[in-house]
Amino acid sequence: MTAWFNGLVLREPGARPAVAELHLPEVGPGQVRIKVRAAGVCHSDLSMVNGTIRPSYPLVLGHEASGEVVEVGERVTRAAVGDHVVLNWQPACRNCWFCEGGEPWLCSTSSGVASLENGITLDGVPVHVGLGLGAFAEQVVAPENAVVRVPSELDFERAALLGCGVLTGFGAVRNTAQVAAGESVVVIGLGGVGLSVVAAARAAGASDVIAVDVSEAKKGLAESAGATDFVVSSDTLSKEIRGRTSGRGADHAFECVGRAATIRAAWRATRRGGKVTVVGMGSNDDQVTLSALDIFSSNRTLRSSVYGQADQDIEIPSLAADVLSGKLSLDHLITDRITLPEVAEAFDRMSRGEGARSVVII
Repeated sequence: MTAWFNGLVLREPGARPAVAELHLPEVGPGQVRIKVRAAGVCHSDLSMVNGTIRPSYPLVLGHEASGEVVEVGERVTRAAVGDHVVLNWQPACRNCWFCEGGEPWLCSTSSGVASLENGITLDGVPVHVGLGLGAFAEQVVAPENAVVRVPSELDFERAALLGCGVLTGFGAVRNTAQVAAGESVVVIGLGGVGLSVVAAARAAGASDVIAVDVSEAKKGLAESAGATDFVVSSDTLSKEIRGRTSGRGADHAFECVGRAATIRAAWRATRRGGKVTVVGMGSNDDQVTLSALDIFSSNRTLRSSVYGQADQDIEIPSLAADVLSGKLSLDHLITDRITLPEVAEAFDRMSRGEGARSVVII
């Protein structure tokens, strides 16, 4: 079965993405067709627009999404028509060295795939899909391991957020940093991921959750997510953090921006022996410089958290259950509900540091 559908296409970096009519490929063996119902506007999408990440173009944007399975190919066992699913932009092959070693978030098959061709065409020309999905579209065709079933009781809007921002933020706290009750946490950058880190740190029992952003307007969102303190970022940030943590600095710092300057700020805001977790994805040419003496004498740990170091097949359903039980609230994350043609304006708001997550209702 083939079909025409609308999708948001970026023809080249720096251009304005626009809705275009695309040709959807047939569903092959091991593949499923999903009717996309909701998709979050993530900073990784903006990075593809502004050229920080340079996939192949033209490109259908979008990767944080949920929807309903409407067709399955031969030999599909993970999904059936009618299932509600969250899309997984880094599906594990379960056969490579990393997957067999218990690190599916580093799967050598899908890790680092910024875009790929999957049979979609625009005026007869092949079009790539962002992070293997291209979810700013009415429908997608994806391999069955790229969908994770969730209960139909969970609305599509909140389900979509589980596919990237929420999983990344909660995984960074639980899996990578392993924040313990009573520890202090500073979170730099309060987009959808940063706010999820704030909520996860609070849920872990952190004594102090200090939220940091360049915009004073993020204070209310930070408090809704569970922050105990809010600080507007400045050149004196490390001094400010030490003043709120008995003069030592925080036990944990989470950098959710993806810039060398904020990584260094997170480093300086952390106590000796503390942990710095880089969650934001930056550009290849933005170099982080630390002195050799500082690295030795501070005894800090610096590491990244890729997709929250999560096994998506296990943790997405677990997060969905927490949302349905009321243990986890995501309402504060959705600050705008938009349509496909309005995604370009959502990127503008994100560039200005406004809001948390815009969710496309399809």
